[in-house]
Amino acid sequence: MRILQILPELKVGGVETGTVDFAKYLLKHGHHPVVVSNGGVLVEELEEQGIKHYELPVHKKNLFVMMRSIRTLEKIIKEERIDVVHARSRIPAWIAYFACRRAKTAFITTCHGYYGTHLFSKVMNWGKLMIVPSEVIGRHMIQDFGMPAEDIRCIPRSVDTEKFNVPRDTHRSKSQFVVSIVGRITPLKGHSFFLKAMAKVIRTMPYVKIWVIGDVPPGKESYRDELQVLVRRLGLADYVEFLGNRRDVPQLLAGTDCLVLSTITEESFGRVILEAQAAGVPVVATQVGGVVEIIDDGRTGLLVLPKDTDAMANAVMRILKDRKLAESLVAEAHKKIQEKFTLEHMAGQTIKVYQELLKMLNILVVKIGSLGDVVLVTASLKALRQKFPQAKICCLVGEESREILRRCPYLDELIVFDSHKSWFGILKFARRLRKYKFDKIIDFQNNRKSHLLSFLSFPLESYGYNNKKWGFLLTDGLKLPSAPMPPVEHQFKILKLLGIEIPKDLHLEMWPSDDDERYAQELLDAEWLGNNGNIVGINIAASEKWPTKNWPLTHIAQLCDILAEKNIRTLITGTEKDKEAMHELLSLVKSKPAVMVAKTDISQLACLIKRCKIFVTPDSAPMHIAAANPQAVHPHDVSAEVIQ
Repeated sequence: MRILQILPELKVGGVETGTVDFAKYLLKHGHHPVVVSNGGVLVEELEEQGIKHYELPVHKKNLFVMMRSIRTLEKIIKEERIDVVHARSRIPAWIAYFACRRAKTAFITTCHGYYGTHLFSKVMNWGKLMIVPSEVIGRHMIQDFGMPAEDIRCIPRSVDTEKFNVPRDTHRSKSQFVVSIVGRITPLKGHSFFLKAMAKVIRTMPYVKIWVIGDVPPGKESYRDELQVLVRRLGLADYVEFLGNRRDVPQLLAGTDCLVLSTITEESFGRVILEAQAAGVPVVATQVGGVVEIIDDGRTGLLVLPKDTDAMANAVMRILKDRKLAESLVAEAHKKIQEKFTLEHMAGQTIKVYQELLKMLNILVVKIGSLGDVVLVTASLKALRQKFPQAKICCLVGEESREILRRCPYLDELIVFDSHKSWFGILKFARRLRKYKFDKIIDFQNNRKSHLLSFLSFPLESYGYNNKKWGFLLTDGLKLPSAPMPPVEHQFKILKLLGIEIPKDLHLEMWPSDDDERYAQELLDAEWLGNNGNIVGINIAASEKWPTKNWPLTHIAQLCDILAEKNIRTLITGTEKDKEAMHELLSLVKSKPAVMVAKTDISQLACLIKRCKIFVTPDSAPMHIAAANPQAVHPHDVSAEVIQ
């Protein structure tokens, strides 16, 4: 696979180090890694391995810079023939999302932080799948961002155990200890509480040295100055060293006797804990976020509550004074790393997610028309399933039509739409559709509402007819045929854009249940028609919208009587709206047809029609249902025969 990782910068840090380690793993295992960032000290490490790095200002929030970066990233994706773009931070995710849409490339994110629920962070759940480093971040994305749980993959971050397997200094005096804190210097990391805890340690153990490894972000130097003032006020000036950002963290950890993580807010994971444990260093950490998934208190490390400086000081002194405890914590931590947190484990799981992502295909078929029109789409649904057997295929239908497709074997889900929604309601409904992250939308409705819904659902591709009903909103609009065409063939003209040809064995389908079959049989039995093989069904009327399609009731009455003279039983079907017409018909006939008007739903009606030798109907939903029943004579032929 050809994988592009994008992140703000490649300076020293957990996310940055993990990106580099993973890129090396990909290269080693025959994949093609590419990294995009604003640069940093770790670029050299990538390029030494022959891994391509592109420098882009993907760390800047400036809208115009981001737009330029989208175009440049799209070009990189195409030139490098990238299969998956993996965004590891929010600004890069915005750029990558739109570049991937333009390049039609798979997009995925990893949420490395506990993000605020504002619009800027929403982009992190715009991919089909999301990777989180801990269960706590997974719950956060489900509860606060509405990401479906089934779309989240929890893959803990890892540590390159070989990199941190540095020989420890065994010649150092046992009365001299080093306690370190590693990480970016920000208030959330709790450095002030760490220093206050260490002041308590120094009072009991004045032979301890304290290393603060890491530095403040650019422009935040005043916070480091505040900490240095605190050091002097606590009387720690002779004990504390601010070492800044370092490339030799493994070597520094090899000289450390205890590592402290003092974060005061939800920590997404805590990679530095793994690094210390891999280097043979026991850890004291605050009980926040994903930290509790790494440390089993008392077995692989010691946990304390955030801001509890007394507990932190006591835990540090306990480790420094009890070497057997320290060795036990390190040994158990090492076992857990080998089981759950190795680079091989993380990378292997991530590659599986990429493979899963590349196989995912979400398709929406739009047909929000009448009952008969929805029956006509069944052949197209079958053709789509045969073309894309692994895809998730959904169909957008109206409330009235949902019953027709409720048991359709070619669909994974029905989405019901109220066609009477206002334009504001359509905008709101489109927001729901966007959560499905459709790759392809096939619009068989081809009206203004359906074209607008397709557009606002943000699919990578949308197909339909480029008519005068806002067809320009489609990504792949087809010119309308110059001559009239049967509706099913009309649909397959669109499907041809997806490489689907009209099948030779084309037919419509319906899928009534066993209960529907039994109910239809009971209706026939009640009219003494259960074993009759000579039944002619007659549908009394077309849709209310099309009264001109109706056959005169006098003609229907005459047909019923002619058939009765030949000992052929007739049954009359229709809906609730047809009851008045039914009463009028009964006043016109001399015979006694079986009346089934308003006694069935659409699936039960299909079962009745299937038992008819011939079915007579105007252009209506029952006509299409009859066409979907291979046992019934084609209704178009029957109608022509009767008229003659």
